[in-house]
Amino acid sequence: MGRVLGGGRTHRYDKASGGHGGGKHFGAGSRSEVEVEVGVEVGVAVEVAVEVAVEVAVAVAVEVGVEVDANERVDEMRLGGPTFGDVSDPGAWAALVRSLGYGAAYAPCPIDADEATVSGYRKAAKDHDIVIAEVGAWSNPISTSEPERKAAENKCIAALALAERLGAICTVNIAGSRSPDRWDGPHPDNLTRATFDLIVESVRRIIDAVRPSRNFYTLETMPWVFPDSADSYLDLVRAIDRPAFGVHFDPVNLVNAPRRLYDTGAMIREFCEKLGPFIKSIHAKDVICDNRLTLHIDECRPGQGVLDYGVLIRCAERLGPDTPVLLEHLPTEEDYRLAAVHVRSQADACGVTLK
Repeated sequence: MGRVLGGGRTHRYDKASGGHGGGKHFGAGSRSEVEVEVGVEVGVAVEVAVEVAVEVAVAVAVEVGVEVDANERVDEMRLGGPTFGDVSDPGAWAALVRSLGYGAAYAPCPIDADEATVSGYRKAAKDHDIVIAEVGAWSNPISTSEPERKAAENKCIAALALAERLGAICTVNIAGSRSPDRWDGPHPDNLTRATFDLIVESVRRIIDAVRPSRNFYTLETMPWVFPDSADSYLDLVRAIDRPAFGVHFDPVNLVNAPRRLYDTGAMIREFCEKLGPFIKSIHAKDVICDNRLTLHIDECRPGQGVLDYGVLIRCAERLGPDTPVLLEHLPTEEDYRLAAVHVRSQADACGVTLK
């Protein structure tokens, strides 16, 4: 994980082998090892590719001024999800989170919460060993409408400040969209160099307005705006050049083509190998493809699609014991219960404990 709550700004990573046994943590300057079960030529190619990806990730971390910490594997991670019902009392909220078997949670209070409220939830989380994973800042900081853009940027700044006070791991938003019709929608300009530059400028302004020391501002991966791949995320990390900029990994959002759909394990491994030191939080869903032309990819409940949860869990575990994996976008409490059952069964199969 990027850090333990209340700790310093440290990025931590263990090379994600995605379900293969072993693996080891590393610091800057070390080299990774991989086991291959194919021919020598292919094996060498795979080993070199992984080593290059790992070394690039560590080099970028050093380049933007963050420390990469080496730690022993502990085979643990945290599962979380939304809570249903009254969570206005911090103690009742924490008890509810734990009753669901969660060790991580979404921020339980609004962005404009007063200090007494924030302090109450921060204490309740600590007392019940709950990681507050993320504060949502959902808005469009690159809107073509200047009033909307300014309002979104102010919301992100307020959310980042709340996360800092609350002890949350990160603040999360998407980069936004250049669509005039939908704040998070597709648009031809979303994947241009000009939009990339707008994203860099907006993230810098948000981080510089707060200068957080205990949490990170992150962008959720998306199918039709940056960051839309591991490489475009690495480009953003370099360009934004702020130690308080982290990575939010939503693997389902990256499934925007059949090649990714039918080999999600490879996509997850590549992302974690290249960006492991920066990943702060993960969203857990599943993905299916409808049997209609031309192409219809959709979300579904974990366990009902093709996402390789074995690889995702093994990769998440190697990011550190407090790595939050959060369920989302399900319609009912029962759906969340069934989703949690699936994730727990996959974790058990991997020998990973959900805190």
